[in-house]
Amino acid sequence: MRTLKRRKAIMVIIHAHIDVKEEFRSDFLQLARMVMQGSKAEEGNISYQLYEDTDNPAQFVILEEWKDLRSIKHHEEAPHFKAFIEESCEMLSRKPVIKRYEVSQKL
Repeated sequence: MRTLKRRKAIMVIIHAHIDVKEEFRSDFLQLARMVMQGSKAEEGNISYQLYEDTDNPAQFVILEEWKDLRSIKHHEEAPHFKAFIEESCEMLSRKPVIKRYEVSQKL
């Protein structure tokens, strides 16, 4: 049986699924736009996008692409990211589901 060799990651992708209490939807959007603007300006950020679910306007997905894990660690210490986490906490209807993928290449 052939063993697959682990390849070096060339990019890290994060999917964050976020459910917001309906009464906080507009506040959350304002906060999300703030964190997106700051994150897109960070070194190592490739893409940072917010999407709204078509069936439920209180459900969102944030898709992030980063150059490497070091860039993500720097992002997690950024003032705009810390403010987003702190201020959005009470707006959420449940804990976000966050998945991280280290990828070796775009196909």
